[in-house]
Amino acid sequence: MTELQKRVNIGKQHQASYKALLALSDAAEEGAAAAGLDPVLVELLKIRASQINGCAFCLRMHTRDAIKKGASTDILSVLPAWAETGYFSDVERAALRLTESITQVADGRVSDEDYAAVAEVLSEEQISAVAWLATVMNAFNRVAITSRYPVSGH
Repeated sequence: MTELQKRVNIGKQHQASYKALLALSDAAEEGAAAAGLDPVLVELLKIRASQINGCAFCLRMHTRDAIKKGASTDILSVLPAWAETGYFSDVERAALRLTESITQVADGRVSDEDYAAVAEVLSEEQISAVAWLATVMNAFNRVAITSRYPVSGH
């Protein structure tokens, strides 16, 4: 395997933009808390978006954060296949479904079917909070992937 090409760290190159993204992230976290979303679920949503996007940097960071907040290894290990398990509550399942739908928007938008299913479980405040979390996480994934933030076991 060849060495990854060094990239411009766009967060450092345009610090005002990155700081604005951090502020948006803080606001999204506050919205999630106000909507009553569990802090572990918030991390799981970030992890799931990062799994779909293949962002190793964000995966490592948010997996560590989820563990600190009390996520079990069982939950983390089955997260990519959440729909096939009995580990997740209706609220968690709806939030994961919406996060996946938003993250995969290029595959055909947030479908009416997905939105209707989510709206049966989540309040309007929770739908909005999950949507903002997914939006911010997708933005961070793109920053980290574009900049090729280093991730190694060394």
